[in-house]
Amino acid sequence: MAIVDTGDVRLHVQRLAAARPTASGATAVPDATVVLLHGLLTDSLASYYFTVAPAFAAAGLDVIMYDHRGHGRSGRPERGYTLGAFVDDLDTLLDRLHVRTPVHLVGNSYGGTVAFGYALRRPERVASMVVIESEPATPPWAAKLAGLLERVRHEMSANEAAALDWIATHHGGHTARLAKSAGRLVRDTTLAQDIPASAVLDDDDLGAIRCPVLALYGADSDLAVQAPRMRSLLPHCETESLPGHQHSVLVEAPGRVRDLVLYWVGRHSRPVAARAVRAR
Repeated sequence: MAIVDTGDVRLHVQRLAAARPTASGATAVPDATVVLLHGLLTDSLASYYFTVAPAFAAAGLDVIMYDHRGHGRSGRPERGYTLGAFVDDLDTLLDRLHVRTPVHLVGNSYGGTVAFGYALRRPERVASMVVIESEPATPPWAAKLAGLLERVRHEMSANEAAALDWIATHHGGHTARLAKSAGRLVRDTTLAQDIPASAVLDDDDLGAIRCPVLALYGADSDLAVQAPRMRSLLPHCETESLPGHQHSVLVEAPGRVRDLVLYWVGRHSRPVAARAVRAR
């Protein structure tokens, strides 16, 4: 575990070194760095640590994952939660970690939204992106997040005990503890106001994203309708639908996510990474 001070917030970072090549044929995707960006409120880097991150390192990737501001073991400032602040954190973190080559961004849910913002801000630092159950920051996205965050704030302020009891009964004690922390984040910081007020993107902005993008969606998810839009707007975008899944693709189908990401990174890394693991 490491704590990186960006000058604005202290970020909890985990880094997994790439496995060393073996005499029989080395690793699957050597000489590439992947940065894993988690979702909002109840999520943290743990969702990667206990699913795909170790497999990425074993395949030869240098893995960087961190808790967003306000989440996990990172600092929780009272203010400063616009999407731009999350993008700033990523940029400064790569500087602090002395990452000089373009990285592959993997963003789950809100983490994908951060990835889109970063690819526009610093295109020279992004080799490719994989977004999982995610969408860019557009006006409909901002309206949806405003409603979601206000609902969380209201439910966790009006009758927190009843809400947590219901969550514990239907989803277990661990989820209830995560919900309690998320409720405090929404209630005690400006996150619920800042995120919907973030700068949004139009179609021309999305068309300016030149790096290759792979967008993964649960076939039964509300976000699955984003697939044709992403293919039409992003110059170099492919999409993949995972049957039988909704929003929790990362934790429900980690093997499939692993294979798709390794194949994608292998395709879009330097020539030495030609022996990529192909998705099944």
